[in-house]
Amino acid sequence: MIPYGRQDITEADIEVVVETLRSDFVTQGPAIPRFEDTVSRYCGAAGAIAVTSATAALHVAYRALDIGPGSLVWTVPNTFAATANAALYCGADVDFVDIDISDRNISIPALREKLEAAALQGSLPDLVVPVHFSGLSCDMAQIGDLAQEFGFRVVEDASHAIGGSYGADKVGCCRHSDATVFSFHPVKLITTGEGGIITSASTDVLERCALLRSHGITRSPDRLAAQADDPWYYEMIELGFNYRMTDIQAALGTSQMGRLDSYVVRRNEIAALYEEAFSETGLGRPSGRHDVVSARHLYTVHWPDGLGDIDRRAAFMGLRAAGIGVNVHYIPVHQLPYYRGLGFSSGQFPAAEAHYAQAISLPMFPTMTAEETQKVITTVNDLAVS
Repeated sequence: MIPYGRQDITEADIEVVVETLRSDFVTQGPAIPRFEDTVSRYCGAAGAIAVTSATAALHVAYRALDIGPGSLVWTVPNTFAATANAALYCGADVDFVDIDISDRNISIPALREKLEAAALQGSLPDLVVPVHFSGLSCDMAQIGDLAQEFGFRVVEDASHAIGGSYGADKVGCCRHSDATVFSFHPVKLITTGEGGIITSASTDVLERCALLRSHGITRSPDRLAAQADDPWYYEMIELGFNYRMTDIQAALGTSQMGRLDSYVVRRNEIAALYEEAFSETGLGRPSGRHDVVSARHLYTVHWPDGLGDIDRRAAFMGLRAAGIGVNVHYIPVHQLPYYRGLGFSSGQFPAAEAHYAQAISLPMFPTMTAEETQKVITTVNDLAVS
């Protein structure tokens, strides 16, 4: 079975992990700040805070921006549930903005229209969370302009997008947002086994994230309510969480970061092969933009009903039967049973629903061989013309 995604663990990765296991620190040691510095410098951010998962990163980032009961968070339905769930963890309310069916990212016209209506009703969001689906950056300049106009904060869910760029900027520099979140799950661009990170251009946001990931506990003299000379003294000044990454994970992440650019190049090479091979098939292929380099976490096609005389489900099953581990990204969040229980229903976000009805994610990972890539291409084309 050729999976839709696969980690690449080298002997160099194994060596740095073993070195960490043999060192004095396996939890909160020097590997974590080294990893944070590597990521922040790569992205051009002021700093980075590593945590246990991208879900934890979203939760911490939202809380660092004071999202809580009474807050309203908007995101897109075409995402993993965690993007919206993290807002619910904070006690906030959630709503969605439809996507652009061509690039599968948040629709800027739909966002403006919804903001204008919300302004008239006095129900503007406190936070908007654009999702860089498949590794393609949303139009962050326009989102940043809308944030200034309507007064909301912005967190980029870039779980798919480390290594991507927007204009001259790397995703994660936070030029147009308050914070960016990345994922290091094994199917993503790089991996720490499991883990996530928050980048920001704001030292205030970073300091709050650092506090929240470690129980809200501080030893910093300038933040203590009481003056104490005892070297063991600390205070809990906020209700935080235990979201701390280990040195073992961070060491792996730093090693992987050294290959990130080559991974992005290889993923785009595979995407170019797919683009050429599928250009005459009738498959709906993902669009890009001239000013964006996608990290290409996913390559998701649209399989219209009747292509090759079969529907999407039959195509999916046919690919799986041929040993190609395709997947579907995503069931729209508002159609999940829990969110239906919150009052959402089918038909509210038609572009996201139309995307889901046809979506198939094909294998995309940097160690795909020429033979594996050709097998995917040949099988898809055979099904499309059968």
